Amino acid sequence: MKAFISQPMRDMSEIQIVSQRINAIKSIKQKFGQDTEIIDSYFEDAAFEKSPLWWLGRSLQLMSSADIVYFCKGWEDARGCRVEHSCAKHYDIPIIIEQCDPSDLDDEMEF
Repeated sequence: MKAFISQPMRDMSEIQIVSQRINAIKSIKQKFGQDTEIIDSYFEDAAFEKSPLWWLGRSLQLMSSADIVYFCKGWEDARGCRVEHSCAKHYDIPIIIEQCDPSDLDDEMEF
């Protein structure tokens, strides 16, 4: 099982990003087992040399190998996360949304 984490990063410090990511990984492994592979999609140098669209393309490429996509709290306010959500939904990759009300899930898979 491979999991991709979609998380907002704009205006967040590296410490905040890494902390949110660690919590997401704990949640994923708790649900799916410690052997769940986390796709490494956190690019520490994302602010340099390439456009945000280039990095989004790289993220989508990585997401294409995921069995599930985990969306961190605040994803709906981040344009890249919204694109990743749309792609996961349209390409039938199961979605997990962190800390949401079950009535907000629509037809998304709940685990």
